[in-house]
Amino acid sequence: MNMSMNDEYGLPALERLLRCPSPTGYTELAMNLVAEEAARFGYAMERTAKGGGIITIQGTQPGPATLLSAHIDTLGAMVRSVKSGGTLRLTPVGGFMMQSIENEYCLIHTRSGRTYSGTILTSKPSVHVYEDARDFKRDEANYEVRIDEPVRSKEDVAALGISAGDAVSFDPRPVFFPNGFIKSRHLDDKASVAVLLSLLEHFARTGQRPRRTVKLLISNYEEIGHGSSYIPEGVEEMIAVDMGAIGDDLTCTERDVSICAKDSTGPYDWEMTTRLVELAKKNGLSYAVDIYPKYGSDASAALRGGHNIRTALLGPGVHASHGMERTHADALRNTFSLLLAYIK
Repeated sequence: MNMSMNDEYGLPALERLLRCPSPTGYTELAMNLVAEEAARFGYAMERTAKGGGIITIQGTQPGPATLLSAHIDTLGAMVRSVKSGGTLRLTPVGGFMMQSIENEYCLIHTRSGRTYSGTILTSKPSVHVYEDARDFKRDEANYEVRIDEPVRSKEDVAALGISAGDAVSFDPRPVFFPNGFIKSRHLDDKASVAVLLSLLEHFARTGQRPRRTVKLLISNYEEIGHGSSYIPEGVEEMIAVDMGAIGDDLTCTERDVSICAKDSTGPYDWEMTTRLVELAKKNGLSYAVDIYPKYGSDASAALRGGHNIRTALLGPGVHASHGMERTHADALRNTFSLLLAYIK
């Protein structure tokens, strides 16, 4: 069986995903994009009640299905309130450092369907004006959105149709380099979604099928902890495909597939994790096994939801997670090949 990811599909698919806004709570556009990509290869995506997606790849042998999950939702924000001068106060969606979004371009998505451009700034954004601009505390209360419209009051903002509860997405700024590096916001977890879509492309192009039925879960609430509280019936094992962390006390690099043995919720299934390590070795993949004490996944959410399943966690190595992230095409390739080896 050909074990290689088709870069001519997978990398452009990743860019399409990255450019589609999908902060948690505002994911319908991105879910529709995933459904369109799946339909290109003859796969229908079933929608769950809370807006996630399930795609089934029929296996050649009977038996329990394997679930592979990746999440389409990203970090983002919502409008908390409109300030007197016509700027917007934010409330974060997902866990990130507020300073990581300072000076970032953003979009405001209103409930009437209109979209406006803005910039996220502190309320003291210039050293030429504010003596304490450099030392100003970087917390939620001190950030605001400057809307790219002629607004100077709450009334001006209301006339645009912007109000509390509107979604705010951050400009991902994706760049794909000839040397394989990819930098962008939201590689967590759109890099993994692109890998799962590449599996669909692979099976459609080669006519091959997995040994057992595989279900792909595209979750849309992972960043707030309940992306996979529901999983389909007939599943006994689940692999969450999510980014691998990089930094102190970790061996993963931007070119590896990360296999997580334990995160903040505890150890993953011993036998599944061991099998993944053995397959990575057997297939000559660049991989790392690490412990992530500040991390949780869709697999741990499924276990908290009471599902009687075995779980594992793997994914492409991503540097500066929940910030300005970077990975490498090799990490996507290694993740794809390990998943294919597991399900074949």
